[in-house]
Amino acid sequence: MVQRQLPNPRELFQLMKFKTPTMNPTDRRLERALTIWDLRDIAQRRTPKAPFDYTEGAAEDELSLARARQAFQDVEFHPSILRNVPVVDTSREVLGGPSALPFGIAPTGFTRLMQTEGEVAGAGAAGAAGIPFTLSTLGTTSIEGVKAANPSGRNWFQLYVMRDREISYELTRRAAAAGFDTLFFTVDTPVAGARLRDKRNGFSIPPQLTLGTIVNAIPRPAWWINFLTTPPLEFASLSTTGGTVGELLDAAMDPTISFDDLEIIRAMWPGKIVVKGVQNLEDAKKLAGLGVDGIVLSNHGGRQLDRAPIPFHLLPDVAREVGGDLEVHVDTGIMSGADIVASIALGARFTLIGRAYLYGLMAGGRRGVDQTIAILRTQIERTMKLLEVSTLDELGPQHVTQLARLQPIARPVQAAAELAASSKPKTVRSPRPAAGRTPTAKKPSAAAKAG
Repeated sequence: MVQRQLPNPRELFQLMKFKTPTMNPTDRRLERALTIWDLRDIAQRRTPKAPFDYTEGAAEDELSLARARQAFQDVEFHPSILRNVPVVDTSREVLGGPSALPFGIAPTGFTRLMQTEGEVAGAGAAGAAGIPFTLSTLGTTSIEGVKAANPSGRNWFQLYVMRDREISYELTRRAAAAGFDTLFFTVDTPVAGARLRDKRNGFSIPPQLTLGTIVNAIPRPAWWINFLTTPPLEFASLSTTGGTVGELLDAAMDPTISFDDLEIIRAMWPGKIVVKGVQNLEDAKKLAGLGVDGIVLSNHGGRQLDRAPIPFHLLPDVAREVGGDLEVHVDTGIMSGADIVASIALGARFTLIGRAYLYGLMAGGRRGVDQTIAILRTQIERTMKLLEVSTLDELGPQHVTQLARLQPIARPVQAAAELAASSKPKTVRSPRPAAGRTPTAKKPSAAAKAG
């Protein structure tokens, strides 16, 4: 029989340690967030429905986003054993410069609508963590404002080709003058995707106030106080800000964008140039032949063409075919450090996070973005240690199996469809009418680059 006794108070106090309470409410919320999904839940409680759904949602039935996330869940890791890995190195050389982690912050539009600190919080957190920050053409902080927020870190600029080409050319010149070292030439947005959540919510710039939005705002006063007591939103690339997001995009974007536009921008840009929005192997090969510095396999976070290819599924073939000629990056659906490790193992040089960053921003401003980066860093380090690799370069296809869920139709049926398509008469495109002044597509001289 077990012998029992009264507890000794002195021994009892040695066994019990009380945690010092966290007095700051934001810090208290964030320290309970152990995953990106936890940050998402906090963000949803603190953000009105319309801006939260703008971040959360995708196009039409949102199948592209759901499939992209499912692809990362359908991964099997293959760890090694007894490799003696007490520490891991998560750093990576990317596009001619260093990054402390194998991911950067992706370009996001209308960011200050999510939380008032917007790109300033993202750029500051990225600089502190030693990772790149990417500013969108449709960002709500100026190029110069991002440079001020991240003066010694790496800043990248994401460019849309606008109907008025001179707007795009001027943004390119400003980003170069501000010392941004890489330009992301985006090719997957000739028109806006059908973002149905935004239409149902009446999400517009400026926000439309209805009885529903007012009722939804009552339990979220902090968001409205911040929105109403800070400078109004400004978009460097838009001359008008009235209408839904889709209407603004359709008014600004140009479906006649072509390889000629890429050549013109490439001639203007003195740094690295990456094509963002590649969705098949053939285009990747063509871009490798053109000598661009990198590509991003991306379906725009599922926000453009629904049922688009899954970037993570494209990755192994693209990396194998063109990875020796240019850097292959990937985004869409990344919600954990394990997703990032799997991408690196299958050939990605680098990854980008969008929604994961915005969930942190909405959950706690700059401190929330810091928490996003901290969560992903911890998950990356732990996954690498469990796989028993000490550097990112040790990761390879032997560490990951992509489990099949969606199977393509039988190849003979595909071949018949391709044959039928090839027999159709080709569409002759009419030349794009001139819009604004087009600069001469000349390569900058070596002296100009040095200056």
